[in-house]
Amino acid sequence: MPALEECRTDAVFSPCERYRYTLERIWDAEKPFANFICLNPSTATATKDDPTNRRCRGFAWDWGMGGMITTNVFGWRSTDPKGLKDPADPVGADNDRWILEIAGRAGVVVVAWGNHARLGARSQAVARLLLSGGIAAHALAVNANGEPKHPLYLRSELRPQAFDLERLADL
Repeated sequence: MPALEECRTDAVFSPCERYRYTLERIWDAEKPFANFICLNPSTATATKDDPTNRRCRGFAWDWGMGGMITTNVFGWRSTDPKGLKDPADPVGADNDRWILEIAGRAGVVVVAWGNHARLGARSQAVARLLLSGGIAAHALAVNANGEPKHPLYLRSELRPQAFDLERLADL
């Protein structure tokens, strides 16, 4: 996996910087990128990784992708999922637009938000959003309740498998 310094990096934040909408790591622009849709942004920036994004970068590298762009069901930056209950709007004004834009350009879309995305029925809303854009979703693994597993502690040999957004959207 290339070092962060060897990647083209970018991130899109809200003007107040409390929300992050995208995080980009591209090492080969000639190849398609993977889009990981995780729970919420933590501490990563355009020039600094966090454990989840390092993990996603490793998966994308192992799959032969040219990079990865992370979006999240919640745009609110918090190191603890419990912090998503604090703001009046944990999603963020531009989050859905960025989710659809990035997913629509990706070579593979990996939903990976874990169980906490049920807050405010957000996982169902994102499933409907992706379906409305004609996006085919994949997951690395699925939790017992049907939500896609978060990637941080999953085995590195996992590959994206088709994920049924219709079933999740109907919950």
